[in-house]
Amino acid sequence: MIEIRRSEDRGSANHGWLQSQHTFSFAGYYDPRYMGVSALRVINDDRVTPGRGFATHSHQDMEIISYVKHGNIEHKDSMGNIEKLPAGEFQLMSAGTGVTHSEYNPSPNVPLHFLQIWIQPNEYGIEPGYQQKRFEPQQGLQLVISPDGRDGSLKIHQDASLYQLILDADQSTSHAPDSGRTIYVHVVSGKLSVAGEHLTEGDGATVKDIDSLNFVALEATEALVFDLP
Repeated sequence: MIEIRRSEDRGSANHGWLQSQHTFSFAGYYDPRYMGVSALRVINDDRVTPGRGFATHSHQDMEIISYVKHGNIEHKDSMGNIEKLPAGEFQLMSAGTGVTHSEYNPSPNVPLHFLQIWIQPNEYGIEPGYQQKRFEPQQGLQLVISPDGRDGSLKIHQDASLYQLILDADQSTSHAPDSGRTIYVHVVSGKLSVAGEHLTEGDGATVKDIDSLNFVALEATEALVFDLP
């Protein structure tokens, strides 16, 4: 079974300094049909104008992933982390018992474009944590987040894995999920065929009850592949 979520059908918000597309219900956008997939609760496609950003705010009991497509994020949090997250790097913040943080576009002239992703944890009340890493781009599927931090991936408090998929035009690869797993694919850029369905930038697909999932790049493509409980 495959269910497509088209980019143009996502919720949207325009705050002047922030333009955001919501794959799932978030803030002022609510659609009971799109409340998330398995433990995946939020995928926000955010564009922030130069010199602006999210003032200090709090989170609790959520695994928060940021992935920068263009520009930089200046991050500060109550754990004492002061970091810059450039394009191509992954950040994973475990909010646990509670954390405050701010996220700004520090550039005076370069827009920031990033994905903010929330995954519900399977452990609550844990000590907050922060991880950040750049993974060298490689063709095919590369594990970037996992429950056990294997193969140098970031460790998440959920039975969920995140893969970065990079394919040149006409290249292909496959993923064989364990029985009962749910796969969600989000196209970051390019055009991708997933189980015979064509997806473009911003499109997503939920896939269930399939033994092997085939990915074929119709042009140079990057996507995020979530393997969920």
